[in-house]
Amino acid sequence: MDRVRTAPQQATGTRGARTKKGAAGLGLLLALVATVVWSGSFVASRGLADSVPPVQAAFWRWLVAIAAVAPFTAREAWRQRALIREHLGFVTLAALLGVTVYNTLVNQAGLTTAASNMGMIMAASPVVMALFSRLGGERLGARRTAGLLVAALGVLLLVGKGSPGIDLAAGDLWMFGAALSFASYSALVRRKPSGIGGPAFLFATFVLGALMLAPAYAVSVAVQGPFDATPGTVGPLLYVGVFSSALAFFAWNKAIALVGAARAGVVYYLQPVCVAVLSFALLGEATGPLQLLCMALILGGVTLGARR
Repeated sequence: MDRVRTAPQQATGTRGARTKKGAAGLGLLLALVATVVWSGSFVASRGLADSVPPVQAAFWRWLVAIAAVAPFTAREAWRQRALIREHLGFVTLAALLGVTVYNTLVNQAGLTTAASNMGMIMAASPVVMALFSRLGGERLGARRTAGLLVAALGVLLLVGKGSPGIDLAAGDLWMFGAALSFASYSALVRRKPSGIGGPAFLFATFVLGALMLAPAYAVSVAVQGPFDATPGTVGPLLYVGVFSSALAFFAWNKAIALVGAARAGVVYYLQPVCVAVLSFALLGEATGPLQLLCMALILGGVTLGARR
């Protein structure tokens, strides 16, 4: 009788384990999609540096993103407007960190540093994500910690050009600020009020972030003048607005909900590898033995840290 009674329980447990494993796999896949798309945005931001002022690029990026997500998210955001008002402080802080500040700093960094450096420095943000998660009570585990350390060593060697040090350009400091802002946003998203749906949260943060950028945009237009709308400026803005903002942010937020900021952050270490591949394919930048070694460390750390 005991065996008969426990059989359904065992089947339920097996199905639950498979479901959990499938959710984890989906979360890591979504984190990878966001990472690859964001890697392209660094190349696009670097390409816009000489033609579009940073604040104007950020503002139009989010206008495009709002237009892209509105058909799928605006209705839910309107239905949940009471909940959004109730948690307006939380939503506004997330918009400030992930929309207003982060992308503006990335665009500012693109004025004085290479796209490859931008990708490498942003790869440091998972360390901050992991620290925030640990402070929030999440256990990292020995394997994930080891993966973070191995991948971090690869990033440091890349930035230090072969030695575990730092050789910074002026724009690199802006990128460190962007990395801190993004890591803070990711840690915050993990604690999103459960009543607010993902699409509604995405739309609300995009709108609030653009509104907070509007005064700075007006000042930039008055002082620097508007940029010229050409295929060379509109194309990259459409990419960063539709793909890097709408698609990548939705995928990243969903990944964090499924596997947590620290585990998704390990996948984010792939970004310098993706940027290096895109730089080689689009800009013709060569990859030497040092870069290959560091990529191997980053990939090894990601593989180690992403496993349970």
